[in-house]
Amino acid sequence: MSKRIKILFTIPNFDTAGSGKVVYDLVKGLDKTRFEPEICCHHDRGAYFETIKTLGVKIHIFQFTAAYRPLLSLPFRVIKIARFLKRGKFDLIHSWHWSSDFTEPLAAKLVGIPFVYTKKAMGWGNKAWKWRSQLSTKIIVINRDMLDYYHGMEHKVESMPLGVDTNYYHPLPKSYDLPNAIKFDVDDFIIVSIANLVAVKGIEVLLEAVERLNDDNIKVLIVGSDHSHYAITLKQKYKSKKHIQFLGKQLDIKPYLAVANVFVIPTKNEGRKEGMPIAPLEAMASSRIVIGSNISGIKDILESKKEFLFEPSNIDDLAEKIKFVMNLTPADMSAKQQEFRNLAVKIFSIQSFITNHQFFYKQLLNVQ
Repeated sequence: MSKRIKILFTIPNFDTAGSGKVVYDLVKGLDKTRFEPEICCHHDRGAYFETIKTLGVKIHIFQFTAAYRPLLSLPFRVIKIARFLKRGKFDLIHSWHWSSDFTEPLAAKLVGIPFVYTKKAMGWGNKAWKWRSQLSTKIIVINRDMLDYYHGMEHKVESMPLGVDTNYYHPLPKSYDLPNAIKFDVDDFIIVSIANLVAVKGIEVLLEAVERLNDDNIKVLIVGSDHSHYAITLKQKYKSKKHIQFLGKQLDIKPYLAVANVFVIPTKNEGRKEGMPIAPLEAMASSRIVIGSNISGIKDILESKKEFLFEPSNIDDLAEKIKFVMNLTPADMSAKQQEFRNLAVKIFSIQSFITNHQFFYKQLLNVQ
């Protein structure tokens, strides 16, 4: 058997699932007869770290980035990282760090190891991003709008969407009750949105759209971390509305997808916008219709379903999309749900995600 390709996946922490779940799925799914993955993170804390340990791969706890200041001693800090990488005899480094840090690719370049990073969010605008990109061998973007960042570096960029486990997230039969004893009537039309509640998520746009529809059958479930000032303000504003429920963060979201008639992601076109949100992909894989704002990442997901995109922050437009789904016949609803499931399986499955990465790694290193 030929030598396996040794890849170091770097990520700052596993405090939450988030990107850590993507790294977990990728490392787990790689063909271990061809690839030898290892992981490096800054510390061993975090709720998701125990899950990462179950992968059974080598995990390094090491500061793989360096603070820029004081500038006089920066070279020594970068050399320390370079020595760590050289000792590991890695064939490739794939960084899942969210930041514009350039010390990690600089250290890799010093010891001649190809360096790749995945651009996960829409942040840009400082020189460090350009330096990080110039020092990288390749860059993976997860939506098409990110391509605009890399003028003059197009030859370095590969586009690969994220994926979800379409076996774990499988078609769910319609349910009318939740684990916390909440029950619904068969006539209820249930809207679910899953997101950490920060202002850019635009949850108030969804809630105001529902208020304008003024339909007693509509119920709204908001699932996700709700401790921010934004979340507290929203909960206070809508506390008297019995048809709107804030359910907090949930470890298992499948019961909430099971009760959904439609999944809505109303992110605004401002601030820290979406790279490619995972929650709507999970909903699609579960055979749920998804309505989303027409912004980066979401419009990539719904490219073939443009009729389910609405103008960001446009309350009336979102209300019309919700009404459209409510008026579908049972047969049309079932057909649309199947179309969303098929889309998830065809384009956004974790199997495709892993296959695409394996091909990318082998092509980059010029191995069969």
